[in-house]
Amino acid sequence: MARRRTFGSIRKLPSGQYQARYTDETGRRFTAPGTFPTKSDASHWLADVETSMAGGTWVDPEAGRIPCSEYSRSWLEHRPGLRPRTVDLYEGQLERHILPELGQRTLREITPAAVRAWYGDLVRNTPDGSLIAAKCYRLLRAILETARVDGLIGRNPCLIEGAGAERSPERPVATLAQVWALADAVPHRYRALVLTAAFAGLRFGELAALTRSSVDLDAGLITIAESLVQHDDGTLRIGPPKSEAGRRMFTIPWALVPELQKHLDTYVGPEADARLFIGPKGGLLRRSNWHTLWDRARKEVGPPGFHLHDLRHTCNTLTAATGASTSELMHRMGHASPRAALRYQHATRERDVAIAQALDEIIEKGTP
Repeated sequence: MARRRTFGSIRKLPSGQYQARYTDETGRRFTAPGTFPTKSDASHWLADVETSMAGGTWVDPEAGRIPCSEYSRSWLEHRPGLRPRTVDLYEGQLERHILPELGQRTLREITPAAVRAWYGDLVRNTPDGSLIAAKCYRLLRAILETARVDGLIGRNPCLIEGAGAERSPERPVATLAQVWALADAVPHRYRALVLTAAFAGLRFGELAALTRSSVDLDAGLITIAESLVQHDDGTLRIGPPKSEAGRRMFTIPWALVPELQKHLDTYVGPEADARLFIGPKGGLLRRSNWHTLWDRARKEVGPPGFHLHDLRHTCNTLTAATGASTSELMHRMGHASPRAALRYQHATRERDVAIAQALDEIIEKGTP
């Protein structure tokens, strides 16, 4: 006697093909997306469905019909803890590089083949394609991984090995003579900004948010507690650094102290919250305005293609030359640990002072 089926049902159609059906735990009835040439084939398919249900890997066939554009925008809207600038960045990546190609597809229609075709086109047809493609691929992979966890798709179709790895070209390092020349080439009110970027390694947003209370020149200390963010619509916002690692206090080279003192005496108001670096009319620094000034100085001094952020890279390189450990470098530069679950070991005060002193020696030897 044939064993009675306990999961699903199979019936033979007039065509001679077999149709398989089953119900989920809520009582909803589903039919296999296709028919089977034999009853055994239909039975094997039902067995696979039953196994996936028991193992918690079953995906509702009705799920995943939501368009990628709708799900992606909802994902971004409800993503906790993202900084405003990061939201701007993700929105730009979605609207410019991901959704034009994949947005109208449903989640279940985004297959590994579709991802490969999209990624290849992005690499070939976008300036700096490999860098942009890596950033966009990581974003798409994160969105679809959430869809998988939500039970909307069975697996994440982003399966391209190494596609999310950025291979940035090595950024240039300025010589000390070039650093001083760049400081001389910008308007005098920004001389200390250039030197602080080069010898303290601050980001533009950190420089623009510094206040009089951020610097203790008697102790040779600088404290980073805020950063300026400029949104895509041009609005400016002062807020906490992007990560906890960005909040830091460290010793600056003493060669920077007199430059900052002159700047404080000349351009900064007496209030503790007076911004160190502002425009001639007292407004917060804007990247667009600063880039105009910087391009003039860079063209005059060089090196070609040198960005203000490359001064941070220059500082990092100089600091590494002092023998600073990885954790000490991370502390001074405000880098988070590669492992999000671990906190880096804080640099000791004694080593922090020693690094600044060693930087002073390098600066003194290289100053024309």
